Amino acid sequence: MTPPAETPETRPAPPVPRGLDWVDRAAMPFAIAIALLLFAQWPLRDLAGSGNGPTQANDLAQWLFALYVAVALRHAGRRGAHLVARPDLAADTAGPYARLRRIGAALCVLPWALFLIATGTVPVLRAVAAFELFPDTFNPGYFMIKVALLLLAVLLAVQSVLDLWHERRLPGQ
Repeated sequence: MTPPAETPETRPAPPVPRGLDWVDRAAMPFAIAIALLLFAQWPLRDLAGSGNGPTQANDLAQWLFALYVAVALRHAGRRGAHLVARPDLAADTAGPYARLRRIGAALCVLPWALFLIATGTVPVLRAVAAFELFPDTFNPGYFMIKVALLLLAVLLAVQSVLDLWHERRLPGQ
């Protein structure tokens, strides 16, 4: 018996997009955690008076939010759900210039993402090694906001390369 022919619907996804999808799914619970932590600030403030409870909840929510946004921006761009100046252009995925817009978007994002990776890696590694604290509260975790910046740049660079790879064919093929 011969195996069924592979179609685009039955073919497994390549490993890199699957990995990016896994990152997206892993970050989804952050939205709930952020909302709960930010909501908990006021009751903590009332119960504990002024103290570390509210500031720790706020600081934790800040770095969770930074990680969530880093993942969400790439995900929204991939799904075509990001904010654009002309929504009518974002909705046009089959027009004559749609392919040029996709290539142009990837070519605009990729150099900036690579620039952030090149210039941000050393400061981020230093912040992680020093376990950098929030400057106002001296709570640990500020380094996570810098990690989120690097994560955003890496995710956008990978997505841009995938988009360019997907669009590498010549028109009409």
